[in-house]
Amino acid sequence: MNLPVPALNADSKPFWEAARASRLLIKQCDACMRPFFPPRHLCPFCWSDKTLWIESRGTGTIYSYTVIHRAPAPEFSGRGPYVVALVDLAEGPRVMANIVGAGALEAAVGDRVKLCFEERGEGWKVPQFERSAS
Repeated sequence: MNLPVPALNADSKPFWEAARASRLLIKQCDACMRPFFPPRHLCPFCWSDKTLWIESRGTGTIYSYTVIHRAPAPEFSGRGPYVVALVDLAEGPRVMANIVGAGALEAAVGDRVKLCFEERGEGWKVPQFERSAS
């Protein structure tokens, strides 16, 4: 069974199109200069509509995580157990993503992670993270 592809809207379309090219974009406020995620039209800190897209370095630290043992939807059956984590990006924003790859089930709070992408149908890719030594 195929995994679901991203659902685009006006705020997220540039994010998903960049992910399709294996790039992770986050928004930054051009008024207060604070980066934020998820993407939205207004800055969540100062409400400015002067925002821009910046590319993340794709590194971060696990803030929290959980291990999923029961698939939430039929498309994910047979994938468990797997790890869903809140990752603090080096730029500051916190994102939710899967931890994948070797040792994913041994993930711990404070582990350093690096960006990777999971291919989905129709050429779409979803940002994920792998544990990293550095």
